[in-house]
Amino acid sequence: MENERQKFKKEFKTRIYKWVLRLVRMVDGIEKSASGQVIGKQLLRSGTSILANYVEAESASSKKDFTNFFNYSLKSANESKVWLSLVKDTKKAEQNEVEWLLKELIEISKVIAASILTLKGKR
Repeated sequence: MENERQKFKKEFKTRIYKWVLRLVRMVDGIEKSASGQVIGKQLLRSGTSILANYVEAESASSKKDFTNFFNYSLKSANESKVWLSLVKDTKKAEQNEVEWLLKELIEISKVIAASILTLKGKR
């Protein structure tokens, strides 16, 4: 039987995965202008990196390595917020979807940041 911590980790990974799926669909719908293509590629790169680094942390060889992957994940989340904000402000995609993605990303970022503080013993 899974304990609460394991259950939370599994559900959080699923939450990030579902967020990335919605991000990919949204990016595919961004207008195909020169700026839309650049912003879309950057957003896709940084957004998928959140999940990739979170998953990579699961097989970290040390606590320091584990913490580093969480740091990379948070940095990618922060970068993704910038690109999503640009998509929103330039109206290059459906606004309700972009707003949902931003709101959910802020929540995901808070969980990752809190985890980093806990790992560093500052919480």
